[in-house]
Amino acid sequence: MTEHLFHLKANWPGGRNDVGDIHSGNLQTNISIPTEMDGPGIGTNPDEMLLGAAATCYIITLAAMMERSKVNTENLEMNSTAIVDVTNGVFTYRKIIHRPIIVITDEKDRLVSEKLAIKAEQSCMISKALRGNVDIEVEYSINITDKSIS
Repeated sequence: MTEHLFHLKANWPGGRNDVGDIHSGNLQTNISIPTEMDGPGIGTNPDEMLLGAAATCYIITLAAMMERSKVNTENLEMNSTAIVDVTNGVFTYRKIIHRPIIVITDEKDRLVSEKLAIKAEQSCMISKALRGNVDIEVEYSINITDKSIS
């Protein structure tokens, strides 16, 4: 068995609306509560970081699967949205929606690309970690050299 270890150091000066920082490899940023939750909105926050982890894991997994399947991918682009529910003052990370735009060069790869768009979400390790707690949806578009097919 192989294990990969990742380490993060966090510094938080004290109160709810303070600004801290985190350091983990190439990730170095300020952190605070977002303005949407009545915080200072400086740097990033756990909500953005969780969305970023899910989105980057998904798109990297998709790219790797497409490469292994020998799909000639011209470009992958994606927008992702996180929905945080606030009921009775309780914050719940409810849903992530990934909207990849997959640009391929050959119509014959369309069906495989559609299947991989779904399979990548099921295979990504962050999606697996969130499964059962956060719903994740994929709304993909396939473009074939400037001809949109969805």
